[in-house]
Amino acid sequence: RYKAVWLIFFILGLGTLLPWNFFMNAREYFISRLADPEMSHSGNQTSEADLPKSYLQSMFDNFMTLCAMVPLLIFTCLNSFIHQRIPQQIRISGSLVAIGLVFLVTAVMVKVDMEPLPFFVFTMISIVFINSFGAILQSSLFGLAGLLPASYTAPIMSGQGMAGTFAALAVICSIAIGAREPEGYIGYFTTACVAIVLAIFSYILLPRLDFFRYYSMKDKTEYRVYNAELETKRDLIKKDEPNGMEQNNSKIIPVHSPDEKPSVVAIFKKLWVMAVSVCFVFTVTIGVFPSITAKVSTVLGKGNKWGLYFIPVSCFLLFNVFDWMGRSLTALFTW
Repeated sequence: RYKAVWLIFFILGLGTLLPWNFFMNAREYFISRLADPEMSHSGNQTSEADLPKSYLQSMFDNFMTLCAMVPLLIFTCLNSFIHQRIPQQIRISGSLVAIGLVFLVTAVMVKVDMEPLPFFVFTMISIVFINSFGAILQSSLFGLAGLLPASYTAPIMSGQGMAGTFAALAVICSIAIGAREPEGYIGYFTTACVAIVLAIFSYILLPRLDFFRYYSMKDKTEYRVYNAELETKRDLIKKDEPNGMEQNNSKIIPVHSPDEKPSVVAIFKKLWVMAVSVCFVFTVTIGVFPSITAKVSTVLGKGNKWGLYFIPVSCFLLFNVFDWMGRSLTALFTW
């Protein structure tokens, strides 16, 4: 009703990539807190941009990408096996709650003074946790959408694309209102917490919708009806046979339970071409974004405001707008 299921899947798709995008777009905040205290005190007369970067600052983007993509790959593969042992409700709701708690702690840590190295370790651990739970959430969500018509995969893809655009716009708005000090990022991370809470409530509401209940129970209902019809046919056949014995067992159709789990290897053999293609695309994309693209600087923005907006606009906003467009177009065009 009123496309409620479509909207809920869009919000859940938004919640899968929003945490990682919020961390990625807040790189200036993390890098500023990794500055060497001795260099900061000795360079009081020098602008922050002209100070030499510490080792942690220069390597932050590389470590951030590594700590994000490796757990994402590992837990995406593991979810193909743990989904048979852990219920879907626990995987989705548990992942959302865990991600929300990590963001809540991150927002609190804005007001906590820490040395660069402990703060760097804490940030990397947070990124590992967020992407580990995000991988489980993302895989489970696509499995949930598989119960519905194929068109309901599109809102998840569109929501994931919108997550990056929303995070980039949030950073640009923070710069526009002058909230570039570390304390200004409390509202930034709190916004992510609110989005995660909205995703949790949306998931709680989903099973209450008749449209979703119809498709989620459709296979089980059809199986019960099909099984009952077979039992009736068996009884009729037995009545027609002498001494109640069946003489032609080949007429009886074997019963296959919908709860039987297909082999992961068998599924991969059917879609390995598309899987390898997607893998190569992400290898190239994640290889340069954001670890390389975020380090590009402009020669036109030194000393003016464009220098503040260059990375958020040219790197993050531009990338995510076209990412969102490409994901959304899959609902209109198939090739």
